[in-house]
Amino acid sequence: MDLIFGMLFSFIALIWAVYKNIFIGLPLVLILFIFAFLAWKRGYTLKEIVQMSYLGGKKSFLVLEIFVLIGAITGSWLAAGTVPGIVYYGIKYMPPQFFVLFVFLLSSLVSFLLGTALGTVGTIGVSLILMAHTGNVNLDLAAGAIIAGAYFGDRCSPMSSSAHLVASLTGTDIYENIKNMFKTGGIPLLLTCGFYLFFSAIKPLNIQENTITEEIINVFEISWLVLLPAVVILVLALWKVDIKISMFVSILIALVISLSLQNNDFFANLGYIIMGFNLPPDNTLAPIIKGGGIISMVKPSFIVFTSCCLTGIFEKTGMLDNLQSFINKARYRWQLFAMTGIFSVLTSIFGCSQTIAVVLTNQLVEKTYKARKVDQYNLALDLENTGIVIAALIPWNIAALVPTTTLNVSPVGFLPYAVYLYFIPLFNLISLKIKGDSKGLKATGKKILYKMPNNRNYKLG
Repeated sequence: MDLIFGMLFSFIALIWAVYKNIFIGLPLVLILFIFAFLAWKRGYTLKEIVQMSYLGGKKSFLVLEIFVLIGAITGSWLAAGTVPGIVYYGIKYMPPQFFVLFVFLLSSLVSFLLGTALGTVGTIGVSLILMAHTGNVNLDLAAGAIIAGAYFGDRCSPMSSSAHLVASLTGTDIYENIKNMFKTGGIPLLLTCGFYLFFSAIKPLNIQENTITEEIINVFEISWLVLLPAVVILVLALWKVDIKISMFVSILIALVISLSLQNNDFFANLGYIIMGFNLPPDNTLAPIIKGGGIISMVKPSFIVFTSCCLTGIFEKTGMLDNLQSFINKARYRWQLFAMTGIFSVLTSIFGCSQTIAVVLTNQLVEKTYKARKVDQYNLALDLENTGIVIAALIPWNIAALVPTTTLNVSPVGFLPYAVYLYFIPLFNLISLKIKGDSKGLKATGKKILYKMPNNRNYKLG
């Protein structure tokens, strides 16, 4: 009973913080202390609880490295004129009546090449939101299209760390998973394109009497050279270079361009990378061309570390194990998928991280999938079609908070427009229901061969 009250209080505290626009890290610290107290009530010593939290927190360090690079690359691209250059050429050559659709498709392409939603938002996303700002397009609409596109690749790119995580957790082949994801994501993708095409028609980019391109060339030296940091990161992605290395190389090239072409001195560039880019206050572009910097990632990093500490307590104490009894009630295949979706919502709410949500959801449901003789590829697909996209719909989850922080938009305003993230789970739930209740589980009752990462075959069921 105390666990239910703890979760209820936590949920209310998080909602209240978002409603009052309070830094989400503050209620997270309070929630951490609440569940530490519940662990102490269950007989764990203070030393054991601290160790649980620390071991959980350590898991965030790899994610924090990416955060540092996102802040640095955003600041360096702004200083080098890469972001203004993309805006300049985009406004000059892109048909304004297809802007919102263009935003989604370009974000999807870049995210598929990079394999990271956060990296996509921190690079091309910043340029696209700036175009929306200068073209009088609803920023929440543009942010929804950017974030939806960013998670297209995050879900199904062979470069994606989340796709590799799901394959590792379920013991499946990532390329088979990707093929399955394209099969189940095709119709949601077409519906999403139709949605954004409609909004493109009624909310086109306003380029009439728009002086932003003139203002950009008055402040920055614009040529095709400023696009080099963006081109390099895409080329390295095609060569399957690790995203952290690609981002670091892009930062170095942007630094060289900023020094040589934009005439920013070394220490100014260092300041842009650490503290973020800013123009003089009297510059007309100062209110819109700004941001980035490692310092901008401090708050999101704190949230990730705290939520990982909380997850460490969940994992070691087994507090959430009782939730397994709920999914055991699922009698049909569509119910199994629905319960996986519900658990993904809960773990996204309390874990505050896409990674934590996927790991915890897998722990909670995998035994039931095996008991129902649903093979590992279906489990992997269900995780991809629920936890991976649902996490980005929770405003205080890092999957949503970092993109909205980077784009400088409301953490809740984009939600109605990120329709791809809704269409994926809804379409698959409806599809499973239509296929037939009993058929869904019976069809997976046969012996199924699947490949583990060491390429040996194992039998399931």
